[in-house]
Amino acid sequence: MSVKIEKGRAAGLIDLTPMIDVVFQLLLFFLVASKFADEERELKVVLPQASEARPLVARPKEYFVNVDRAGLYFVGGKTVSLLELDRQLKQVAANNPGRQSVIIRADKRCQWEHVVAVMNSCNKANIKDYRVTTAEGKHAQ
Repeated sequence: MSVKIEKGRAAGLIDLTPMIDVVFQLLLFFLVASKFADEERELKVVLPQASEARPLVARPKEYFVNVDRAGLYFVGGKTVSLLELDRQLKQVAANNPGRQSVIIRADKRCQWEHVVAVMNSCNKANIKDYRVTTAEGKHAQ
């Protein structure tokens, strides 16, 4: 006795025409959109001048100020006085106006007045983005 196997009709009933139409429409859309983007870049325009615009002189990066237990200030691994710190902060603020950030890393055993002095120096230099860091995780010794 022979066994008759019925093949499914699902594969024969799927019409791929609508899917092909959608893919073709998407292809046309992206081709046209990319053409408009090219035209935007090729358009010759004379840009206006801004009186308060300032060029970016140096690449902005975080400026680290370390305060040790005795209240000494360290920048770039070198000890600096508070007056020298004021001068350096004014210089980095002038290099990156409005974009400079300062990270204050103070020993937990130092007196708070030394940290406040660094914050005050940041304010004098018109640096508004300054932060005091803390240790993450468990208690640091």
